[in-house]
Amino acid sequence: MKRCEWCTGLPLYMEYHDTEWGVPVYDDRKHFEFLVLESAQAGLSWLTILKKRENYRKAYDGFNPEKVAKYGQAKKQKLLSDAGIVRNRLKIEASINNARLFLEVQKEFGSFSAYLWSFVGKKPVCGNWKTLAEIPATTELSDRVAKDMKKRGFRFLGSTIMYAHLQATGLVNDHLTSCFRFREVKKLITQQE
Repeated sequence: MKRCEWCTGLPLYMEYHDTEWGVPVYDDRKHFEFLVLESAQAGLSWLTILKKRENYRKAYDGFNPEKVAKYGQAKKQKLLSDAGIVRNRLKIEASINNARLFLEVQKEFGSFSAYLWSFVGKKPVCGNWKTLAEIPATTELSDRVAKDMKKRGFRFLGSTIMYAHLQATGLVNDHLTSCFRFREVKKLITQQE
C-alpha cells in the first residue's frame, strides 16, 4: 500500500495519516482540537505533538472551547507545569485567547466549521501533487484564512499553521496522487456532495 512519504516507518504517523489526515471535518470540537495542537506545534515536529495528543486532551478538558475560554491564572499555571504538553507560556495563553475568539466565530457564523468552510465554498480543494516537494507550506487560501483570523485576534495561527489545519481537517486534500488515501478521501468528498 503506497502512502505519502512523510508518514512511512512511524506507526503513530501512519495511523494518523491512514485514518484522519485529510478527512473533511465539520465538528467544531475537532476543529478546536487541531487549532490547539497545531499552534502548539509551531517550531516543533508534528510527531512530537501527536505523542502528546492524549495529554493535551486531558489537560484541555477534551478540547472543550467553552471550558478553555474560562481558564484563569490557576489553570494557566497548572498547564505550565504539565510535562505532558508543550509548556510554552505564549502558546498556552494563545490557546485560551483563541478559545474565546473561537466562541465568537461560532456565534457569528453558527459554527466555526461553517466559517472555515466558507473560505472554500463548502467544497474541499484537491491538491493533485505527485511529490512532497510540490506541496507548498502556504497558499493564497491559507494566507486569506490566516489574515482573517489574525484580524479577529487569533494568535499562533499564521499562514503555515493554517495550511496545516486546512490539510488535516480535509478542506484541502494534499495526499499525494500515488497515495491510497488520495482516492479514498476524494471518494469521501464525492459522497458528501
